[in-house]
Amino acid sequence: MTSRVAAVVLTGEFDILESLENTQAIQVTGSWSKSVVLRVLKWFGQTGADHLLWCLSSAPVLNPAGLERMRSCADDTGASIVYSDYFDGTGSRHSLIDYQLGSLRDDFDFGPVVLLNGKSLSGLAARIEEDTPDLNYGGWYDLRLRLAERGSIRHIPEPLYRLPRQDERPSGQKVFDYVDPKNRDAQLEMEQVATVYLKRIGVFLAPPTTYPVEADGSFPLKASVVIPVKNRAKTIADAVGSALCQKTSFDFNVIVVDNHSTDGTTDILAKIAKRDRRLVHRIPERVDLVIGGCWNEAVFSKSCGRYAVQLDSDDLYDGTGVLERIVAEFDQNSYALVIGSYTTVDFDLRRLSPGLIDHREWTDSNGHNNALRIAGLGAPRAFHVPTLRTVGFPNVSYGEDYAVVLQLCRIYRVGRIYDSLYWCRRWEENSDARLPLETSNRYATYKDGLRTQEIAVRQKLLK
Repeated sequence: MTSRVAAVVLTGEFDILESLENTQAIQVTGSWSKSVVLRVLKWFGQTGADHLLWCLSSAPVLNPAGLERMRSCADDTGASIVYSDYFDGTGSRHSLIDYQLGSLRDDFDFGPVVLLNGKSLSGLAARIEEDTPDLNYGGWYDLRLRLAERGSIRHIPEPLYRLPRQDERPSGQKVFDYVDPKNRDAQLEMEQVATVYLKRIGVFLAPPTTYPVEADGSFPLKASVVIPVKNRAKTIADAVGSALCQKTSFDFNVIVVDNHSTDGTTDILAKIAKRDRRLVHRIPERVDLVIGGCWNEAVFSKSCGRYAVQLDSDDLYDGTGVLERIVAEFDQNSYALVIGSYTTVDFDLRRLSPGLIDHREWTDSNGHNNALRIAGLGAPRAFHVPTLRTVGFPNVSYGEDYAVVLQLCRIYRVGRIYDSLYWCRRWEENSDARLPLETSNRYATYKDGLRTQEIAVRQKLLK
């Protein structure tokens, strides 16, 4: 006997139900608040249906065969949530990634349609009503984290439906959604939901109190600005210039790790190094390094100062007092890491939306837990080098900084500066400006994997 399905449609567009039999539907409006989720769950409990088809965006078109495939997967595996690939408006396949323990971020992409197992939903409405705080935006996030505790989450790598309309913005614009000030209230709710979830699964950590590692030798100077670069002839002179013009009460250098550039970047750096000995121009012997490996070339070198401060090869420091300000934070506090704030600008330094990115979601008491939910932690990043050397960077070109911060913030305090210290240039040659879907998926999978590993470490620490 075919199992029965109840469907919830947020927008009231019922294309998904046109050719489906044995279904019931409820229309809801507004955001995914706690009250909306409870309304849906209580309605579902009255339908006698076996599965709940949840539409997360408008107008998906699902055929009976696609629905049956999802129902079969839920029944065969006992999965609490089933989701699948789909066809976009152009007819191209939109592939999604597999869910893992570290996929707890609130922006995980399930696509616009998920099928929830009625068995996993049993009793959830009462639990949510009892111990979930009032939420205006985080109701779905809370529900799916609870479902993750009750069963597996299964991805069917087959396109089972069609979505005529979707977000067509390039990746370079989407990446800032979660730190846009207009979304701050929603983000605070998501943090609240994630924090309670981490407590339930035994991962929530008290604020760290460990002091940074003692240096086992002297450093040639107090600070180094580290710039990995490959083929940035258009911007490298500006970046290096913004570093060399810093006014400080201490000695510093600028270590540029030139990863075998072929566009004239190497010649530009060589000329600057002749004029200013503070520029250390390093070309690695290895040819298999990417950004993380280039960072290791700098921080493990004899030229590196006690503190290493990040600067990307197409960005600039916002003024001449940035380095002094960052080092003062280290000198006044027991931080292993200090992270500043930045302003998004175009190539000509004209301000772009959302403007100041200050990551004010970070708190000394909970930032190290919330780091498991969010995509990044800000810039510029500065490291206490003796402590950083105990970790090192993975040799990858995306997420290398996130990997290091996750490990450090578990053990050590992180300092934050909420004033703009950095101009983040957004232009057509940014590495994340227009990522193909395959690349975006690979990057997302990598970061989810980092979180999965970090969760396992924290669970062991708390046993």
